[in-house]
Amino acid sequence: MDNPDVELDLQRSVQAVLRELNAQTPALQSNQGMWRWSLHKKVERDPGKRPVLVRILLRELEKAEREDARHVIMPLLHTLMYVFTKATGITEELHRRTYAFCMRSLTLPAPYCTVALDCAIRLKTEAAVPGTLYQRLVIAEQNLTSELYPYQERVFLFVDPELVSPSVCSALLLEIQAAQEQQTPEACMRHVVSHALQAALGEACHAGTLQRKLQASPRLVLERYFHAVVSAVEQMASEPSPSREGHLERLEEIYCSLLGPAEAARGRCGGDPLQDQLPSIPLPSPHITFHLWTDEDQLWKELVLFLRPRSQLRLSADLEALDLQGVPPDRESARASVLSTDSGIERDLPSGADELPSPESPEMERAGLQRKGGVKKRVWPPDILMPSSWDGPPGLHRRTGRPSGDGELLPGVSRLHTARVLVLGDDRMLGRLARAYYAIRKRETQKFCLTPRLSLQLYYIPVLAPEKPAASRHLELGELATFLGRADPWYENTINTLCPAIHKLAEMPLSLNTSRTIDPFILDVITYYIRMGTQPIYFQIYTVKIFFSDPSQDPAEDIFLTELKMKIQDSKIPRDGFSPRRRGVAEGPGAELSICYQKALLSHRVREVTVSLRATGLVLKTLAASDSDVSGPTYCPPAAAPVTDHRCLNVSVTEVVKTSNLAGRSFSTVTNTFRTASIQIQSQDQRLLTLSLDKDGRRTFRDVVRFEVAPCLEPCSGAQKSKVLSSHRQEMERTKAKAKPLLMPINTFSGIIQ
Repeated sequence: MDNPDVELDLQRSVQAVLRELNAQTPALQSNQGMWRWSLHKKVERDPGKRPVLVRILLRELEKAEREDARHVIMPLLHTLMYVFTKATGITEELHRRTYAFCMRSLTLPAPYCTVALDCAIRLKTEAAVPGTLYQRLVIAEQNLTSELYPYQERVFLFVDPELVSPSVCSALLLEIQAAQEQQTPEACMRHVVSHALQAALGEACHAGTLQRKLQASPRLVLERYFHAVVSAVEQMASEPSPSREGHLERLEEIYCSLLGPAEAARGRCGGDPLQDQLPSIPLPSPHITFHLWTDEDQLWKELVLFLRPRSQLRLSADLEALDLQGVPPDRESARASVLSTDSGIERDLPSGADELPSPESPEMERAGLQRKGGVKKRVWPPDILMPSSWDGPPGLHRRTGRPSGDGELLPGVSRLHTARVLVLGDDRMLGRLARAYYAIRKRETQKFCLTPRLSLQLYYIPVLAPEKPAASRHLELGELATFLGRADPWYENTINTLCPAIHKLAEMPLSLNTSRTIDPFILDVITYYIRMGTQPIYFQIYTVKIFFSDPSQDPAEDIFLTELKMKIQDSKIPRDGFSPRRRGVAEGPGAELSICYQKALLSHRVREVTVSLRATGLVLKTLAASDSDVSGPTYCPPAAAPVTDHRCLNVSVTEVVKTSNLAGRSFSTVTNTFRTASIQIQSQDQRLLTLSLDKDGRRTFRDVVRFEVAPCLEPCSGAQKSKVLSSHRQEMERTKAKAKPLLMPINTFSGIIQ
């Protein structure tokens, strides 16, 4: 399509997207995110515009490269790759230019080079076998059965009903249901077949007739052609040097078999262009399940149920004995007890039992193929340890031919399932997610069943209560979203601006008629984020140990992600209590505190500081206060271990200052701030403390006299020994050296852009 008006219209839309990246005025910020969505909708309604849009986006990328305008490279590249995934009829010249740009971007620092490498590998696969990206995406997201591509994905949308209003929950649920009711497995298989044939045959494919034929085909016929197309694409994509001519011949055979020789020949002659315009092949939204988070173990249970249906089909022999806690085992896989008649005495053995048959005998051959009727001891290979994250082996995080996190952590066990957990809410919801993440990691040390088979990806969309712009509480509950927006401008433009649209959707009257065709803006943005948000930002989780005034009460342990706030209670400890007030301590507001902390130094030296002061409150924050702050979460490429040396807590203490003058004594307050890696605080007088974790009123501890805060470590990364029995009956022991910090990844589009 070479219509100048079409190109001018798309050019204006692209420029509008670039302008809002630099928007500073509220008038321009109010509609942020809408331009990108409307741009994709334009080419979705008219697929013939996609090559024009690819050419425009590529031209803007090359311009940004010449002018060193790096702040627009990530948005343009993500938009371009999203178009490539859906498009058909992209010329080899555009593929070659885009691939060359990605290869040149490998010289840029992270995260540019990381994203560029991922895009380059996907482009190379798509250029060799057109339609591969679309086919794999639909098969995985819709859980379609395919032996050649057995990967499955599911999006778990979690909402806390106590933090998000019922109107918002109902609006989101109805929008998801309205979109997914039209996405039957038959419709998805038709889309895969149509897209693969159009991408390979190009103008020789009679698209309208093809779709009508698929629409009229029964399910068995449709499944046969679906598996034939998937087999042709996957077998060609798996070859080291795929032949595009051979791939074209095979798909032409499928096309002729489906339409018949006469219709196929008419399509190659061009047909009637006025009667058969290029139809749109939609990319179905991923399979999303909506959950109200009411149970602490709900996330773990949903992950287990996601693995359960097909888990028995692809387990190695070493994992067959693993059961899934909390889920009743299948009757077929239950092991029955067998009564042994062996007395254990040598003379009771039958004659000839101690004579081993020859290696060539049939008995030895059958013995090598049979499993004895006892409990097989599970022995882990000597080079297997519990992984420190769910992101799989070192490498790219997202589709480099296969879904993210793919790889074998154990021999014979592949990560065929990807769970994309999306949480909606504020910082309190993220604190709850951190607790669930820690519980899963801790459970995996006892039952190593999820990690080898499941790739867990975490996503976050802030949904704050609608308040006045000047309300400080509104900003306080969105600190982590603010940090993500500062780190990744495309996240700020696309995700952080979604909250007003969600509340606007909730205010609209509910429509129970899901048959009408709509453009679900919220669902489209969620889908875009799930598919293109591939770069994680790691957040350190902190543990707190709490001691109470009652000596008979056991200390409590908990974790937090963003904030710990301490307040002084009005009540006091009895004089024979835990710690009597010291003599000479002047009465006044607040409490006398003893603070012992390890100072955060760039030299990594350990320096402990102990101070005593009177304070009215204290706040521990884990996020950097500004972009120039060296503390807080950092981006790290997936091939390297997350850097945590400069992570530290930002402590703010409201100290009471006493002044004496002729009028008497007076007290004033001053806020002192410092950074620390760990801290211990104890009340020195009779005042009790109240702790609040992650700004959540449900996680409040009262009558506290002392608490200790330190970085949370991986539950599985302590001193751990494994003994492996080799063929020569030699025992090998190894101990993990240093405990690793527990980091929770939240996916963004680019990670942290320096």
